[in-house]
Amino acid sequence: MKFTVAIDGPAAAGKGTISRAVADHFGFAHLDTGALYRAVGAKGGDPVAAALNLSAADLARPDLRTLEAGQAASRVAVIPEVRAALLDFQRRFAGREGGAVLDGRDIGTVICPEANVKLFVTASAEVRARRRWLELGGETAPRPYAEILAEVRERDDRDMNRADAPLRAADDAVTIDTSDMTIDEAVAAAIARVAARLSARPA
Repeated sequence: MKFTVAIDGPAAAGKGTISRAVADHFGFAHLDTGALYRAVGAKGGDPVAAALNLSAADLARPDLRTLEAGQAASRVAVIPEVRAALLDFQRRFAGREGGAVLDGRDIGTVICPEANVKLFVTASAEVRARRRWLELGGETAPRPYAEILAEVRERDDRDMNRADAPLRAADDAVTIDTSDMTIDEAVAAAIARVAARLSARPA
C-alpha cells in the first residue's frame, strides 16, 4: 500500500513530534526532510555539492537539532539547486510501499502535492520561541527569550518569502494550531485525520 502523509509548518510548531507519532501509530516510514537541509548546512563548503553527496553519517550528526543548524538549514534551503538535488530523494521516499510520513516546509505544496493527507502544523511565534527557550534550559538558557524570538521571526520571514517553495499551507491542508494544545491533543488530531482518510480508501 502506498499512502503519503505530508506535514508542513514553521520551526518549533511540533510537526516533528506529531509526524513521528503518526508514523509510529500507523506503522509508516518517517522522513524529517528538515534534517536533509540541516545536514547540508552543517557540512559547510559548497551547499550544492553537499546536497549531492549527503551520506548516512551526515544525517546522523549529533548537532543537527541545534538552533545554529536550523538557521544554516534555512539559509541553504533558499538555493534552488540545493532543493532540486534533494527533491528526488524525498519523492522516492514518499512513494515507498507501506506508507510514508514526511515533514518539512514544502511537502504538501511542492514535494508531494498529491499526498493522501496534508497537515499544516503551526503555532504563534511567541509560543514557538518559548518552546525553544525552554528546550535550551529556560532561565538557565545561554540566550534570552527575546533573542530566540527574534531568530524565530527572522527564520519565518526567510522561509515564507523565499522565491523557491516558500513555507505556506497547501490549499487542501488541514491546519492544526498547537499554540494552546498539549502534544497529546495535537497528535490525536493528526491521527484522527489520517485514520479518516485511510478508512475512506476503496477496499
